[in-house]
Amino acid sequence: MLPANLRHEMMLANNEPMPERSRLREHTIAPALLRWYDMHARDLPWRVGPADRARGERADPYRVWLSEIMLQQTTVAAVRAYFLRFTKRWPTITALAAADDADVMAEWAGLGYYARARNLLKCARVVASRNGLFPDTEDALRELPGIGPYTAAAIAAIAFDKPAGVMDGNVERVMARVFAVRSPLPGAKAELRALVEAATPVSRPGDYAQAVMDLGATICTPRSPACGICPVMDGCAARAEGIATELPKKAPKAAKPTRFGIAYIARRADGALLLETRPPRGLLGGMLGWPGTDWAETLPSDAPPCEADWHPLGTEVRHTFTHFQLRLAVEVADVPDCARADRGVFYDASDFRPANLPTVMRKAYNLAVTGWARD
Repeated sequence: MLPANLRHEMMLANNEPMPERSRLREHTIAPALLRWYDMHARDLPWRVGPADRARGERADPYRVWLSEIMLQQTTVAAVRAYFLRFTKRWPTITALAAADDADVMAEWAGLGYYARARNLLKCARVVASRNGLFPDTEDALRELPGIGPYTAAAIAAIAFDKPAGVMDGNVERVMARVFAVRSPLPGAKAELRALVEAATPVSRPGDYAQAVMDLGATICTPRSPACGICPVMDGCAARAEGIATELPKKAPKAAKPTRFGIAYIARRADGALLLETRPPRGLLGGMLGWPGTDWAETLPSDAPPCEADWHPLGTEVRHTFTHFQLRLAVEVADVPDCARADRGVFYDASDFRPANLPTVMRKAYNLAVTGWARD
């Protein structure tokens, strides 16, 4: 007979039903986890808590969708203020769909991964054209712009209480420990996804999905998990084997390449600053930023956006993107009020808000301000 772990891998590869142990663990984990969630659910501005759900209140799909898009690659702490501002300014999907692109991109500034903001508007406009109603199935949700497998499952489960297997980083970690999955990520994702789907209960799947996320965020943390107070400690294979802190294992990451560039910051005597809207596609697409060179493996030598006496600041911005490290030199110039630029538009000081810039551009501005203060 094949070893249990090999049989399990073969069943996954052949799309066969999961081993019975998964369904047995559902009965061990789900009831205890939901009882814990009913008492300890995090208070989040986009969430309908278990007490309100018990009284019949249902989640707003718009708020669920917006929060899930914002939370991609971002922490709850960082998202909270953005979510509150967005929903105050655009309280419905139709209001967001009617918003000006530049206003939405400005509100998104600093949250990162700006393709999400562009897809946010595309998705809002598609849904608004369908009477403002989100579809309630994973397959239909995945047809909308910017919605992938995880987000579709999260919306289906949380907004529509469908038994969808929701898997983010917190859920991956919890499942890897509960089932003692030793295969390293990202290779183990398919196995973990199958376990998540098998362990998702038919009753209260939306609350269950949020409960697993809360467990991973507050107790089953990456370092020093609080196993002694975990509501599912009796069903956790990693705890029983004493390997909880070792999981999930991760394959070594390849080193990120470094790219170089220059940002040019021109200031008129009246305080106006030269800015440009970046192309709609690519990194920081559609965002305001400083005219500059391309970002390349060697320092480019593109011409500045206008004739001026440019001064290198002698320091640089360092910023990490998903696939590379950026080292961005900053050059500044003071230009006359009549100055004309080949690229960009001068923004009056009263119209300029550093907070409307993406983080890397705001870092460059802060260096320029420091340089001007020294002069």
